[in-house]
Amino acid sequence: MTEDRLAATLAAIDAANAADPDRSEGAPAALLYGQRMTDELDRLFPSASDILRIAARGQHIERWTSPRSVYPEGKEGYLNWRRDLGAFHARRVGEIMAAHGYGADQVERVGQMIRKEGIKRDADVQALEDVICFTFLRWYFKPFAEGRDPDALLKIVEKTARKMSSEARARALTEFALPEPFAAAFRG
Repeated sequence: MTEDRLAATLAAIDAANAADPDRSEGAPAALLYGQRMTDELDRLFPSASDILRIAARGQHIERWTSPRSVYPEGKEGYLNWRRDLGAFHARRVGEIMAAHGYGADQVERVGQMIRKEGIKRDADVQALEDVICFTFLRWYFKPFAEGRDPDALLKIVEKTARKMSSEARARALTEFALPEPFAAAFRG
């Protein structure tokens, strides 16, 4: 029963993300992102709970519906956008979970993970953050880095490394060919 419920929940998240109009990689961008998150989760945490699996798959559900451009420029606008996105993603995934028989406690737990409440203190929230960072490094870092100012890019890499657990930073050094000074951010 729980495998069927999990499969149905993940399929509903995928169906929502299949509506992403961005097909720059040949498939809906949000759908690819969710699948890549699951792939990284399976590699990093093969015995992850169903709740963590749902959080990973739905972490960016329907992200295209809340573009960054509708928020003011600058750090404050960016932070507000990210906070609002976390609440939106948690709510949407929670609606799907409830429709597939998950209880309020499970819905809230996934919401906490997606909103990143307890990063560095909560093992599941930290696991999700590590998966997010690995997905970024494996699939999105290179195109993101193209044409960016090297100093600004280094600050982004340092922020990424700080979000990760020490175990994930060590593993990233073995899995990715990070040039200096980027590698130093993961050692520090």
